[in-house]
Amino acid sequence: MAESLEYDLIVIGGGPAGYAGAIRAGQLGKKVVCIEMERAGGTCLNWGCIPTKALLKSAELYQKMRKAEIYGLSAKEVSFDFAKVMERSRGVASQMAKGIEFLFRKNKVDYLVGKAQVSAPGMVSITEGEHRGKFFKGKNILIATGCKMRRIPDLAYDGQRVLTSREALAGTQLPKSVVIVGAGAIGVEFAYFYNALGTKVTLVEMLPAVLPVEDEEVSKTLQRSLEKQGIRILTGTKCENFRVGASSVKVDLVTGDQRQEVEADVLLSAIGVVANVDGLLGPAVKLDLDRNYVKVGDDYQTSVKGIYAAGDIIGPPWLAHIATFEAVNAVNGMFGHGHPKRVRTFPGCTYCQPQVASTGLTERAAKEKKLDFKVGKFPFTASGKAVASAESEGFVKVISDARTGEIYGAHIIGSEATELIAEYGLAMELEATVEEIHQTIHAHPTLSEASMEAAAATVGEAIHI
Repeated sequence: MAESLEYDLIVIGGGPAGYAGAIRAGQLGKKVVCIEMERAGGTCLNWGCIPTKALLKSAELYQKMRKAEIYGLSAKEVSFDFAKVMERSRGVASQMAKGIEFLFRKNKVDYLVGKAQVSAPGMVSITEGEHRGKFFKGKNILIATGCKMRRIPDLAYDGQRVLTSREALAGTQLPKSVVIVGAGAIGVEFAYFYNALGTKVTLVEMLPAVLPVEDEEVSKTLQRSLEKQGIRILTGTKCENFRVGASSVKVDLVTGDQRQEVEADVLLSAIGVVANVDGLLGPAVKLDLDRNYVKVGDDYQTSVKGIYAAGDIIGPPWLAHIATFEAVNAVNGMFGHGHPKRVRTFPGCTYCQPQVASTGLTERAAKEKKLDFKVGKFPFTASGKAVASAESEGFVKVISDARTGEIYGAHIIGSEATELIAEYGLAMELEATVEEIHQTIHAHPTLSEASMEAAAATVGEAIHI
């Protein structure tokens, strides 16, 4: 690291917001330091997005190999080594973290590991780690400390019987049974993963549907699919009276006036996240907060001049791609490189099988806004590529202005949904219409044709339904 401790930008946090902001400032020729508490890449890369996708790919491939006869193939005695599955996941995370460290060096970003605190405006100190006691002066500070997993009150998380996703990602033995509390993206993905490998899974959600932020039709379709795969799902259900024993966990599940006890080897808590602000601010720094999330203006500047924040630490939606977008725009703005943009529409993705992806308004939201809209829908059962691939579950659904055809939202459940959603994201950014999607020639046979056909279905012009 350079000897001078004065910087144009000090970044606290090395996750998708922090490392992207630091690299962008480096690209602009600024003198930058990024301070990360654990390892470059933060939670997403080391303990979230990336390692879970490695696990899900293993589970998906295992399931396909077990059903090889569908493709006219024979794969006998298919098995797996759970420890190796987990080892691969950790290896992928490590490889990607090294990639971020390389990008720091490439862009002349100083990087160190330690816990940082904003001691005063323009001043950051290291409070934990080998660099403890060091101070850094910065013309600008970017807070990108993200979030940590929310914990169920009065429940001891021992890493053996009661886990968050982080402990689950470090496991070396496959549990025979698991209760997963929370059916958002994290809960659903782990439910799919464990079930695919043979674990008995009970998935519990307090709200009326799995993936409650998604379009209702998508949520219902996904629930039917997961139940068909063997996952027990209880929605509109509360968890009470947790009892953690030496070899199992017991919990009472309350649905309306019905109460039942469930016992499992492991309980996985996936009930959301909370802002990571512990020790972040010194006594001399008073930032405006909202439920512990840092409040920012349109330029990502906090209530204290020269201190900015981006990513999960400024509140929902808590998504890595949004964090990166916000940090890059914050840095561009603070150094006069264009006007910073705030998030408008964005993709939300869940990587179970079938995959779920969406952007913009749900049908319910469009109704609540009293919009005059149309719905176009195309099932993958009518897609030649999907049928040929034996992946015909799900559909594409698009919601648009009834008069102009401007796209309000798009929702996809099915194979490669998380890749397909980008087309509608771009369309909405460019204010394109369903007619323009319809008139864009899509290669045949591809899954992306379903996006075109859904747009055509809005006005009854889909060819294949």
